[in-house]
Amino acid sequence: MNKKSLALMISAMPISVIGGGQVAIAQEGSNSVFDPVIVTAQKREQSIYEVPVAISAFNADTIERQGITDLTDIGKFVPNLNVTGFSAGHTSSANPFIRGIGLQDHLITTDPGVGVYVDGVYLGRQVGQNWSLANIERVEVLRGPQGTLYGRNSIGGAINIITRKPGDEDGGKVSLTAGGRGRLNGELYTNMRLSEQVAMSLTGAFQRRDGLGEFVNIPNARKEVGELQDISARIAMLWTPNDRLSFLLAADGNEGDNGLRPYRTLIDEVPLGGVYNATCPVPLGASVCPYRNSDTASNPYDNNTGQAEQIAVTNQAYGISLTTDYKVSDTLNFKLLVSNRHSEYSAGLDDDGFLDDFLSFPEDGEADQTSVELQFSGESGAWDYVAGLYYFEEEGRNVQVPNVFLGGSGTFLLAQEMDSQAVFANVGYAVSDQLRLSAGVRHTKDDKTAGVIINATPARPNGFLNETSERDWSETSWDVAASYKFNDQMTVYGTVQNGYQSGQFPPRPYCLFGAIVGVPAPPAPATLNSTNCFEANDNVTAQNFEVGLKGQPLDNLQMSISVFYTDYTDLPYQVSETTTSGFNTVNIIVDQTSQGVEWESTWAVTDNFRLHTTLGYIDTDATFVRFVGPPPSIPAPDPVAPLTPELTASVSPEFTFLAGSGEVTFRADWSFRDDMYGEPSADPGRSTFIDSRELINFDLSYRPNDGDWTVAAYGRNITDERYDNARLNTGDYVLVVLSNDASEYGVRFTKEF
Repeated sequence: MNKKSLALMISAMPISVIGGGQVAIAQEGSNSVFDPVIVTAQKREQSIYEVPVAISAFNADTIERQGITDLTDIGKFVPNLNVTGFSAGHTSSANPFIRGIGLQDHLITTDPGVGVYVDGVYLGRQVGQNWSLANIERVEVLRGPQGTLYGRNSIGGAINIITRKPGDEDGGKVSLTAGGRGRLNGELYTNMRLSEQVAMSLTGAFQRRDGLGEFVNIPNARKEVGELQDISARIAMLWTPNDRLSFLLAADGNEGDNGLRPYRTLIDEVPLGGVYNATCPVPLGASVCPYRNSDTASNPYDNNTGQAEQIAVTNQAYGISLTTDYKVSDTLNFKLLVSNRHSEYSAGLDDDGFLDDFLSFPEDGEADQTSVELQFSGESGAWDYVAGLYYFEEEGRNVQVPNVFLGGSGTFLLAQEMDSQAVFANVGYAVSDQLRLSAGVRHTKDDKTAGVIINATPARPNGFLNETSERDWSETSWDVAASYKFNDQMTVYGTVQNGYQSGQFPPRPYCLFGAIVGVPAPPAPATLNSTNCFEANDNVTAQNFEVGLKGQPLDNLQMSISVFYTDYTDLPYQVSETTTSGFNTVNIIVDQTSQGVEWESTWAVTDNFRLHTTLGYIDTDATFVRFVGPPPSIPAPDPVAPLTPELTASVSPEFTFLAGSGEVTFRADWSFRDDMYGEPSADPGRSTFIDSRELINFDLSYRPNDGDWTVAAYGRNITDERYDNARLNTGDYVLVVLSNDASEYGVRFTKEF
């Protein structure tokens, strides 16, 4: 489908209603068909129309009807958002990219560009976290830098997951789902008030789905390729000793035992006979060379590995948080949020995809984080404000023992400790009933200490590379905004936002060992220490200019449109290559500009028919600045924003009609993600080019009048579209990470109590 035709078709449907209507702007007191949408994007409750940033919100009902089960599904229905999973073959990872900014590498020294928060708690790592959406009240996606209120690592945007609060309702629900690919899900949520002062909520969830392929060289393999199995639980207790004071204690945990994500390896067979552009690895001998693409599994969703220990990936995460809320007066409120979280995973990839152990990288990773945030919020006359102090610390490591490269065995240990402190404030002033001005500022200080040991042996316990490096950064971010309300239902806004990300160390510093092609390995001294081999980059800054219009121009139409321009300075891209001793990943620094437009609307065409549409367009331009540390042997790449489709779109019609003594709702969701590059370099051979994809879900549900149960039939990816999640060119082979998102049909039963 032609991109321009697609964009015009999606945007013209609701716009034509505005143009053909009798009233251009809905009048105050009119009979809107939409329920109010309240969000907490600016750390206080507001109508979504009043927030001067581009934001999408999903409530629990919408999440269920759209077939949304995780953050990856959220990424199908938000303009200029692309959520992919590719971390170490892990099936539980979710890597969001908003407006061309995201996470390119999962190792502990690499920070994400999009912050993910659960009830105000920042999740430092996404690998090992697999959030059930059973008890979710709302998911908010904020697009653009959010440096003032959300701080570091939100230069692309922020995703807020808000759970249901104990005591807000009595009762709960149970949901059972069964479908194709061995799908079996069970969810239980209950919310109850134990006394006048104490309330509790409890959530439990189980997810199970078969894989897409087999491990053909592992007899009686306990897992299939892409198999999913996860169990999670959460309990929250709310104590309100009086009308002004409350304590909310929440604990959660999840455990996954999954099959390795589907992937395949493509070899450059043309120049040197398909031997990874290298001589035949001596440990394997000439009898098994050369390797060719035909040696991999004929079905790309099967796997030819011979390493039984790498067929499964596991993840565990658990955390606890305490939120103390104290209402000093009607105009002043204190909130203290303290949390501690632990996550870990076991994963890895057999990169060669062969029975022989030629390139394999098993991984064990873990991270511990503690955060404390003290907020002051309130209002005084025409003024409102949010201010606070923030502290975050994290310790993590990644271990690969033993990894195998060119048939030789090695070790890899990467560790990092970091702490971050910030002070922030945001103040708003209502000039009139229509005009509001706001400004914010945040000062952040970050300290990181990281260390790496490569190829340690009993004779050489410090390894061939033993490097420790420490660095600190500081930055002051700010924003200003103005919003004008035509009435209670329409707002126009303009904002200038800053964002900040601290520098980061290279994930895999094999830069001292030379490339495979024409560069000999250096001699092996007792240690190879080089400060600039493990050097961190400077601060990353972002400045965003945005204008938008949002609200209800008609009683039966909700819409928002935003136009933005963002300038990123010293942005790190990760590029990788094979060397004689390992897999080298370095940071290259670029300056990037992004500009685009975003549209989102819901049109109540009739009492029984609604149409939801989204459209995002982005144009990015990156300029190479420099390498951090020694440059790799590959030429300086022609940089492009990775995993960033130029066009994103979705169309979701929903019909409701009476059937007997109940109501039937039919919803279809079509989403489109344009073609894109899987990594930051637009290589001439387009080996990292990812084709566009179109996905279609449907949900057909029945609910009796005044009933407390719903039964539904669903279909996800009904055309069985198979697509790539990411592509990585190492210079000798291309690693293609495949989607785990095949066609699935099933039924769901939900009962409320």
